[in-house]
Amino acid sequence: MANITLGGTPTRTIGNLPEIGSIAPKFIGLKSDLSPFDSNELDGKNIIINIFASIDTSICAESTRKFNEKVSTLDNTVVVCVSMDLPFALERICGGENLKNIIPVSVFRSSFGNDYGVTISDGAFEGLLSRSVVVINSNGSVIYTEQVPEIGQEPNYDAAIGSL
Repeated sequence: MANITLGGTPTRTIGNLPEIGSIAPKFIGLKSDLSPFDSNELDGKNIIINIFASIDTSICAESTRKFNEKVSTLDNTVVVCVSMDLPFALERICGGENLKNIIPVSVFRSSFGNDYGVTISDGAFEGLLSRSVVVINSNGSVIYTEQVPEIGQEPNYDAAIGSL
């Protein structure tokens, strides 16, 4: 399990992020238009998974905007923003701000949090996902992970993009 903090208060996740070099777990969810999402749709692409607790927090929304901007010049690369939010919340931010370079995915009925080890196991955000980034190459291998140590801190965008 990962030891992280929320506003300086210690909390934990149920596990750890997938190991570098491992094949990334496949996952399903719902897109913001309520259509199904299956990560198999992205086979052959580089994937940045931006994982966060809720799009309704300023840092989570900002990470979505920044990844949207940073991948706009990358070929064969997609950002999947994953949270336990309902698809309606994701649409309000992502669709409302016309963020075209990301795929917002709700995993509220999915095993994603368990499969990726990012479900918060205690504290105020218990059951939500911890702020993390997983980068997967076009062969499906994990090439970069970041478990952000403080939920209120932004991820290292340059390191994630640079891993590609």
